[in-house]
Amino acid sequence: MSSVGVSVKRKDAVEKVTGKARFVADYKLPNMAYAYTIRSPKPHILIKKIDFSKALKVKGVIKIITAKDVPGKNEVPLVYKDYPVFAEKECKFEGQPIGLVVAEDLDSARKAASLIEIDYKELPAVFDSLEAMKKNSPRIYGKDNIYKKFKIKKGDLKKGRAEADIIVEDTFTTNYQVHTYLETNGALADPQPDGSMIVYGTMQCPFYVLDAVSYTLGMPKSKVTIIQTTTGGGFGGKEDVPSIISSHAAIAAYVVKRPVKIIYSREEDFIAMSKRHPGWAKIKLGAKKNGKLTFAEIKYVIDGGAFATLSPIVLWRGTVHAAGPYEIPNVLINTYAVATNKVPCGAYRGFGQPQINFAQESLMDELAEKLNMSPLKIREINGLKKNSITATGHKLQEAGIKPVLKEVINKSGYIKKWKPVVNKKGKIRKGIGLSVTYYGVGLGAAGKHLSRTGAFVQVESDGSVRIAFGNTEMGQGAKTVLSQITAETLNAPYEVIQVEATDTSRVPDSGPTVASRTTFMSGNALMNACNPILLNLKKAASELLGCKIKDITAKNNRFYFKNKSVSYFKAVEFAHQKKFQMSFQGWYVAPEPTFDKNGLGTAYYSYTFSANVVEVSVNMETGEYKVEKIWAAHDIGKAINPQLSEGQIQGGALQGMGYAVMENLVINEGHMVNPNFTGYIIPTAKDIPVLNPIIVENKDKNGPYGARGLGEPPLIGIAPAVANAVYNAAGIRLKHNPLLPESLFNALNNKR
Repeated sequence: MSSVGVSVKRKDAVEKVTGKARFVADYKLPNMAYAYTIRSPKPHILIKKIDFSKALKVKGVIKIITAKDVPGKNEVPLVYKDYPVFAEKECKFEGQPIGLVVAEDLDSARKAASLIEIDYKELPAVFDSLEAMKKNSPRIYGKDNIYKKFKIKKGDLKKGRAEADIIVEDTFTTNYQVHTYLETNGALADPQPDGSMIVYGTMQCPFYVLDAVSYTLGMPKSKVTIIQTTTGGGFGGKEDVPSIISSHAAIAAYVVKRPVKIIYSREEDFIAMSKRHPGWAKIKLGAKKNGKLTFAEIKYVIDGGAFATLSPIVLWRGTVHAAGPYEIPNVLINTYAVATNKVPCGAYRGFGQPQINFAQESLMDELAEKLNMSPLKIREINGLKKNSITATGHKLQEAGIKPVLKEVINKSGYIKKWKPVVNKKGKIRKGIGLSVTYYGVGLGAAGKHLSRTGAFVQVESDGSVRIAFGNTEMGQGAKTVLSQITAETLNAPYEVIQVEATDTSRVPDSGPTVASRTTFMSGNALMNACNPILLNLKKAASELLGCKIKDITAKNNRFYFKNKSVSYFKAVEFAHQKKFQMSFQGWYVAPEPTFDKNGLGTAYYSYTFSANVVEVSVNMETGEYKVEKIWAAHDIGKAINPQLSEGQIQGGALQGMGYAVMENLVINEGHMVNPNFTGYIIPTAKDIPVLNPIIVENKDKNGPYGARGLGEPPLIGIAPAVANAVYNAAGIRLKHNPLLPESLFNALNNKR
């Protein structure tokens, strides 16, 4: 292949490194106004009265917008419609939007907002998900504060317990994680003379935003256009919340009849935008003396915050993967997404899996120790392989964990380096940890109604190619990889492919850019659009070469018949002369997954398997530790662009390390203590360990050129590998993520 499997230059490289890329903050339209959000001062309040008089006197203030100004429905349509565009009487978290100040400039809008006086009564609040599930807790959602619950019941748990020689049980918790994308959320709404609305913004899911803006404006979708601007990172944090901020901008623009821009400050983004859900998990595992697992019993709770947003779907993915990538004949999993009076949580790379994977993989090491077995051995015995049955009863077609486990063990030298913790001595002790994961690619059975994708391909008479697709580029390399797939399928040079901006008026609804689905879904849609064009190019070449279409071979940007050939460009030119159709729309629908009332079925159409090894050094006196090396192996079917694939693995592993080691958002009684980069610490260049990405390729039968998703798996398994490495060095099992040095210090002191 000439384009697929090659590390070509990124399509967006030059514009980004030269600073020419235009983010939404760079856009400025004539007569543009600015809006600043009025927010709830406390976690749970009843609004009695709002005094706007002082704010309205500020020079430059155009209008103050509240719920009464919403022309459509005052609710943002996400999974549920429980999140109001603007709070009317009740606010359920500190920072919830109450209204907007629209002004000639941002400083005036911000000043006016600070002068607004809200008379309120504080209401009872709940800040802990387990407390929220109790009968006597304050009710902020429904009768029980539970947004959603799921159950997986496979086999006979009683039988599994009876067969177990060893049973281990433990409880693990995880904190929030903030996306910390470099570009904060923002939107610019531009009302048109014909009454329609255009919204520009940083986002992952333009069609979610289309739904929301249309719904909140009370306007037909055909009169709303959403255009994704260059997006400076997303990681899930620009999946759901752009629907909120874009609705705010659109309503403001509709009311004042001029363009309105909203750009969040870093603190606003921290306070109001979605986070990774805090998690609580209690797991019990049983095994025979030979290491074979007999049962898993799991209770998993995620803290959804004040509104549901994507919590039901995040919970579903966590549920499906809660038992890990293992053959377990008897499984009972109960999971809950719960409401609290804190910032709503939503999508974050891994989508409900990192929390439960931290718990499950930590406990697997505990089980191995009880069996007097190495962590590697227990995973080799129980790991999923081809034809294995998952916790949901899905018979696997993928190769399973063995190929990635083999590669990561060999590359890291794990077998020689691993020693039981009892043999460690000295002030500075080395440790090595292992974890394995599997990740269902795409939206799965819970999101199958969204599992379709469209794309458009047009070959111009000079051989240049326009492509458009409904998924988005947010830094992951979608424009590049999808251009490579297009070039390969058309037998065209990669350089001639031009990617059009993602615009909801030009491409069909393709579902969200989430769940590591873009390469798989849009890649297949583009191939389906390219195939009839390729056939017409072969037809043109056959006429030029005097042969039948079936005798034409296409490769290396030329069309061959025996010892004669014509170039791609010559074939294109002739095809246009003959008036062959050279533009087509492609459409792809994923294989249908299933999930019944017992949680059984083919939950996903494909799985990416991963294995991680982490080396740490621990100071036994201070509790300080350093992640020194990470090896991460991922079976991605086929690396369309090896360099980008390695970059995804490295970036995800580093983000996973930040989650494990230092990222610690503090929310005290509903108040966020450290909503900035001063207090919320993320890895810098000086913290980066040696990152060793390992690509494993076992082709997926349904993926474009055999590829399957990679975006999210690199993050998922790092935290448990770090925890296992720290235990291997220090003999301390830390059960709360992040694994802060002060926690290790305290545990070491308690042990002495």
